[in-house]
Amino acid sequence: MNSPIRPVTVADAAAICEIYNHYVTTTGISFELEPVSVEQMTQRITDIASRYAWLVYEEQGRVLGYAYASQWKPRLAYRYSVESSVYLAADSGGKGVGAQLYGALFAQLKQREVHVIMAGIALPNAASIGLHEKMGFVKVGHFREVGNKFDQWLDVGYWQLIL
Repeated sequence: MNSPIRPVTVADAAAICEIYNHYVTTTGISFELEPVSVEQMTQRITDIASRYAWLVYEEQGRVLGYAYASQWKPRLAYRYSVESSVYLAADSGGKGVGAQLYGALFAQLKQREVHVIMAGIALPNAASIGLHEKMGFVKVGHFREVGNKFDQWLDVGYWQLIL
């Protein structure tokens, strides 16, 4: 049986926008204020996928979620550290999709000599905290009121996983 997880392609940009823009327009989970266009997402995929890793979970032709790693900080000493992100379609939470995506992503990152994965989580977000801690992340920081969206101050917590 084929795995539902595969590398992203630029053809996935519209489906990824549909998933991501839900969080942009209805939640404080993403700190972006405007929906991302397909062209912008295509550029993000192109910029990130070749250097790090970006995976999608596809079932019966529908992308249910995606996960990727990107640069943590630009200074050279940080080259073994990345930041991870995972987003699921609004109706796909609680089905193990996020854990499967992260498991596959982490396996790829180990092959690329990544040592540390950082995850920033807009708070409150019990589902994301639960997923990250299930995958072995440990909370290492909490920044209060660093974002403002929907006329509300938002906190961000940081979780870390050493591979």
